[in-house]
Amino acid sequence: MRVSRAFLALLVLVSLAVGIDNLDRALANPDEGRYSEISREMAATGDWVTPRLNGIKYFEKPPLQYWATAASFTVFGVDEWSARLYVALCGLATLLLVAFTAMRLGTAEQGLATMIVLVSSPYFIGLGGVVTLDMGLTLWTSLTLCAYLLAERPALEPRARRNWMLLAWVGIALAVLSKGLVGLVFPAAALGLLCLARFDFSPLARLEWSYGLTLFFGIAAPWFVLVSFANPEFPEFFFVHEHFQRFLTSTHRRTEPAWYFLPILAAGFLPWMFALPSALAQGWRSPLRFPILWGAFIVAFFSLSGSKLPAYILPAFPALALVLGRYLAEAPARQLAWRVIPGLLVAGALLFAAWKFPDRARDDWTRQMYAQAQPLVLIGAGIYAALSLLAPWLLWTGRRWLALVTVAIGMVLVIDCVEEAYEHLTPRQSGRAVAEKMKPLLASDTRVYSVAIYDQTIPFYIGRTVTLVDYLDEFELGLKSDPARHLRLEEFTA
Repeated sequence: MRVSRAFLALLVLVSLAVGIDNLDRALANPDEGRYSEISREMAATGDWVTPRLNGIKYFEKPPLQYWATAASFTVFGVDEWSARLYVALCGLATLLLVAFTAMRLGTAEQGLATMIVLVSSPYFIGLGGVVTLDMGLTLWTSLTLCAYLLAERPALEPRARRNWMLLAWVGIALAVLSKGLVGLVFPAAALGLLCLARFDFSPLARLEWSYGLTLFFGIAAPWFVLVSFANPEFPEFFFVHEHFQRFLTSTHRRTEPAWYFLPILAAGFLPWMFALPSALAQGWRSPLRFPILWGAFIVAFFSLSGSKLPAYILPAFPALALVLGRYLAEAPARQLAWRVIPGLLVAGALLFAAWKFPDRARDDWTRQMYAQAQPLVLIGAGIYAALSLLAPWLLWTGRRWLALVTVAIGMVLVIDCVEEAYEHLTPRQSGRAVAEKMKPLLASDTRVYSVAIYDQTIPFYIGRTVTLVDYLDEFELGLKSDPARHLRLEEFTA
């Protein structure tokens, strides 16, 4: 590890540089535009109780991230950097949290390996620069998991155990305020599965129920009460439509096969994907059984859901990183080498896909953008191919930590190449260029109409809401209480 300290310092610097560089790219439609615009309107109107999108009540998610981003806009101004600040900080905090937990549960080497696992996870690092609610949920659910694990350590003083357990309740409350009832479902289900797996229900008696529930309701309940008083339609929409109907039906038109998340899980841990099965087998026989059940339940839960999006299983990654980090720190280096060698096949497939990248285009305009992005994609795939050759050799010669840190640095650079390539595709994904052309034409009283389409990024970039024409989609229920925000096509043309 002494030889790798310089490389570890380089990893920190490269990760921070790449992370900061990725904060200012154009917001993508729809998710980044949607959540940034809700926060912008919250800061502009001063209404911190009722979230609004394009001036229309928007009750799909709780407000914690909206609050944080609106505060960021108030302090730093409205731009892409401040829109992504909360998400990036949540990713960094999650990284430090799981590394600290792994160190306290095991050794400093396990903490370092766990951090390296997450830093080299393209899925985790990639989503650390995307404005969705999933990284915030991941931080607070990870706080719940880690605080519980630290509370359950043997021979811990009663006061310290109580404090860690109460911190877990704080994590549950903030997770609920981030994305709803899943913040409560995840820990409850995982702990239930642990009790069943061990045939031991004594952990339920150590949860500090009285103080814990007081903390939970004291943090989570006030907003739900306030928003329900201000908007009587909120409880039915939020709890019935957004939770039960979203999970049990395909009403949100995000249907995918049950195995949808398995390739995402494997590719998300790309450098170490072939080590994951061995890590899970080792972890099941250790105190890390709870993180395994935690991660497995999250993947299974969303696999059974009628609504699926790629970012949904992000909260499973820190839990599984704890397991994988311990394996990378303890397994014989030559054994790890054999787990990395199959990555050469993946590297070859990535190089082939990068070479064929422009062939995905369906028109000349898109082909031109793909052609501009291709060199960066090829560089990223080439870096991964080089890592797939270098890492097994380093591991085979016994230089475990040099191999781990080198792979992490390389994967951060791969993510940066992909992000830079993605910026060439921005005209397909963001309305920033269109908004820049609109701004000189807009007076303070100019009305903007969006006919039969709604680009979620346009209101953010022009700094005002638009009137929807012949477009309902996710606004259908919200427009029932504010029909003036929408026009039928015949009304508009008249």
